[in-house]
Amino acid sequence: MAQTKFDKQVEETAESLAFGIGRFLAGQPMDGERKTDATFWRKGTRVLPKVDAKVSRSSYRAGWQRLVFRISWLAAAGEGAYLVGRHPDTTTQTVQDVWENPDPAIAAAQTGGIGLASALTVGGAAYGLATRKRRELMREWVTPLHEALAVPLGISELTDPRRYLHVPRNFSDDDAEIRIDVPTHMRFNEDLVADLITKKLALEKVSFTWRRAGKDTHVVIKKRQAPPKMLRLSDPGVREILAKMPESAPLIGLGAGKRKVSVDLDADSPHVLISAGTGGGKSTILRAICCQFVHNGAHAFVLDFKRISHTWARGVPGVTYCRDIAEIHEALIRLAQEGRRRLGLAEQLADDVLEREPWRVGPRLVILLEEVNATMAQLKRYWAKIRESGDPKTSPAIDALAEILFMGRQVRLHVLLVAQSATARAIGGPEMRENFSTRILVRYTLNAWRMLVPEVSPIPMPTEHPGRVQVVTRGRAQETQVLNLSNAEAREWAMSGAHSKGTTGPALQKQAVPPAPAADLFADVWSLSAPEIPPAPATDPAADRDFLADAWSLTPPTPAPAADPGDTTQTPTANPAPAPDPDDAVVGLRKAQQDHLPEITLAALRWARANDPDFPSSVDKRGAELLYRVGDLKKWARNRPRGAAGTTDLD
Repeated sequence: MAQTKFDKQVEETAESLAFGIGRFLAGQPMDGERKTDATFWRKGTRVLPKVDAKVSRSSYRAGWQRLVFRISWLAAAGEGAYLVGRHPDTTTQTVQDVWENPDPAIAAAQTGGIGLASALTVGGAAYGLATRKRRELMREWVTPLHEALAVPLGISELTDPRRYLHVPRNFSDDDAEIRIDVPTHMRFNEDLVADLITKKLALEKVSFTWRRAGKDTHVVIKKRQAPPKMLRLSDPGVREILAKMPESAPLIGLGAGKRKVSVDLDADSPHVLISAGTGGGKSTILRAICCQFVHNGAHAFVLDFKRISHTWARGVPGVTYCRDIAEIHEALIRLAQEGRRRLGLAEQLADDVLEREPWRVGPRLVILLEEVNATMAQLKRYWAKIRESGDPKTSPAIDALAEILFMGRQVRLHVLLVAQSATARAIGGPEMRENFSTRILVRYTLNAWRMLVPEVSPIPMPTEHPGRVQVVTRGRAQETQVLNLSNAEAREWAMSGAHSKGTTGPALQKQAVPPAPAADLFADVWSLSAPEIPPAPATDPAADRDFLADAWSLTPPTPAPAADPGDTTQTPTANPAPAPDPDDAVVGLRKAQQDHLPEITLAALRWARANDPDFPSSVDKRGAELLYRVGDLKKWARNRPRGAAGTTDLD
């Protein structure tokens, strides 16, 4: 008898039910279509070539995992049905009560809904914060790597990258290990795959270990040569390396394979930009570079608005520490004047002489400009406060900084600038930022890298390893472990060089010319045959003499003794001498406290004389009493570190 249509439907339904039960128990997809290479015991790693639709995460699970999930779900559903069936009367009564009086149920639902929504919101925010770095890793690194490797490896582009690309979040760390599962057929070019991995992850000096046998085929990538984990002065050979470094190229640190990393301010870049967030070690980098310059005879000017970033430099010969914004303003103007003087002198010298003997324009001047974001804002406020009618609106100190940055390396003026966010606005314009052809980045963001060194691609993964930076010069980034000097070590290295030996650089050593008197200005102290610097404008503060005497020399000049009013042998002049400057008076501490520093107690002055390394030296002696110059004491009082009111030792 012929089979009816109903019989065919029953047979097809029974067959589908049997296949469904079989797929359910085998942990296979219920629609019967395999989308990944997952088996019953092994997870899937890639989408099969014939699949052209998006694949869910459950398709990558092994069959036994799907089976456990399905059985657990059925058990939970069966338990719920059993409980309802066991107490049908109670369930029916509850439904009737809710139907007849829905207000309590609605109120409970509202309260529960608000609580559930709040919990979901807080949980979602916490989950977003917890997974932010992982999502950034996927977006910036793993997904682009998958897009590059899919075709060479013969993998579908619909494959979830996380299934076969095992890239840790801090894959740039020294001990990180990257694993990539590759197809078992091995019909791909290993060299091409290795080159793509190196380029897309911005890796250097790495090794590839291939496992080709069996089903578990993969490649492991590790760093072959990494910078040292820490670099200190006490490490073997570090002192010898510092001693052999050229005068114009201080050591920044060591790179992969203990390769020396430095920047030559005469050949590569006259200025250096350091970009880092808070706690990134900006002061450590500056300390390591600056103490080497001072060791070799350079003069350093620390423009530190925070006052305490470089305590190692206090009292070091050849270092001028400007803490007050007025001093920073004045220092930048004077340095620009010195740069103009050197430009004129360089113009007079023959090219071959200037190239062979660059020290003829004067010793090297290194300017450490700390926290440029805050300092530039303070300079603008200071100029707005002291500016008079007819003065330019732009701060002359900011113009002076721009002028210094545009000067060539021939004038031997170098700026080491530190910024948390080195935007063009913070530095003074994009053209000023372009003068920094060497840039040191630490704990940078991707936006900061794209802003400062867009020519270097791909972007190296930032690391949180202490002291690890990227030194970018000539379009190439070098991962470097910075030399970490303590304050005492930096001070000792700076004071053990040319300044402690009575010389101020190669110029005086080669020419055997004795140093000029300390009271002279730029032209006399730093050049062998230089014209005098033009006098300061009449609008400059009256403290020019004090500033130059303190900033450009190690010991201030001793004032000439006053003339005896009873001496009749002196020849009267037609033009009487100007009145003496009260800041040139020489007094003892007691009289200085009474007449000039009433806000500081005598005990505080005596304590500072014994404990503060910045306290001025005495210039004379009257019996057992030491005498000090009033201007020196005022300058010390103005620049001494201050804490919260009533907490300092001096107060």
